[in-house]
Parts: sequence; structure tokens; C-alpha cells
Amino acid sequence: MIMNKYISIIFFIVIFIRFDAMAKDKSAFDFSFENAFNDEKIELSEYKNKVVMIVNTASECGFTNQYKNMENLWQQYKEKDFVIIAVPSNDFGKQEPGDIKKICEFVNTQYGVTFPVTEKNVVKGKDAHPFYEWANSKAGMMGSPKWNFHKYIIDKNGNFVEWYTSSTKPDSEKVKKKIDELLKGS
Repeated sequence: MIMNKYISIIFFIVIFIRFDAMAKDKSAFDFSFENAFNDEKIELSEYKNKVVMIVNTASECGFTNQYKNMENLWQQYKEKDFVIIAVPSNDFGKQEPGDIKKICEFVNTQYGVTFPVTEKNVVKGKDAHPFYEWANSKAGMMGSPKWNFHKYIIDKNGNFVEWYTSSTKPDSEKVKKKIDELLKGS
């Protein structure tokens, strides 16, 4: 009985170490998303030498007005080797119930979104999109999405750098300071 308990503990430790080692070998550039606006993939490797912000979004959330902040940030930085990507998700409060056509229409008409938007994805748990599995392992339990409009920052080399909670506006001074720092290569 005690031996089985130790074997189980060792098994979980080995699995955790293996998963952690696999995550360390990857970068954001190893992942892609389906583009919501067309049939092309959004290959994160296309953003080498750019700072990337990836935000899980929802159309029926109290933070949905952050699409406006995201578009403002995009307009301010898109010529400076920066990209922002919205990842619609229905994971939190079922606040993204529509299909992708409805989501695209909403973000275009309500917020004039011109930055990349992915198909709907799962961002938490065992069914999370592979990028989110990787990023969540980098961010840890505290830095993984707890709600819609959680933000991840990736540097020019595809490394996970920072996370920001839903309540942090994407164009806040602290976020822009981090983006500026990364764009300068600090």
C-alpha cells in the first residue's frame, strides 16, 4: 500500500518534470491559431522580432470595452514591431456564446477592430489551445487566466515575459512601459 503511494507520487513528479522540460524547449513561435477573418493560419513565428500581446476575449463581458483600448494600443504601436492578437473564448461565464461570424461582426461594428482575431479557443484546463498550455505553464497558477481579457506579453524572441489581469487595461501606462522596454531591447 505504501509502495503504491510512493510509485504514484514519483509518477506525478516525473510527468510534471517532463511537461516542464517540454515547455522550456518551446517558444511562442512554435504555435499557431486559426484566423477568424480568413482561412489563413496566424503563425506566431511570423512575428519574430516583434513584441506580441495575446488577449483572451469575450463579447458579453464587463471588460468587453477593452477592445477599444486594444485597438488604440494597436494603432499606436503597430508600426513599431508590435502586434496584438485577440483570442475569443467562452471559458469564463459563457460570455462568448456566438459563432465566429457573429464575433467578427461584433468586433468590427462595435469597436472597429483591425488587429488579428483568432477562431474561438479554450484557454484553460486540459482542452486548452497548445499556446495557452505553454503560456499557462510559464505564467504559473497565479498568472494563468482567471477571467476574460487576461493578457500575455511575448518578447521579440518568442519568450514569455509578463501577464496582466483582466482589470489591467491593455493601453495602461504599465503595459505600455513594458512594451516600450521590450521594443528597445532592454
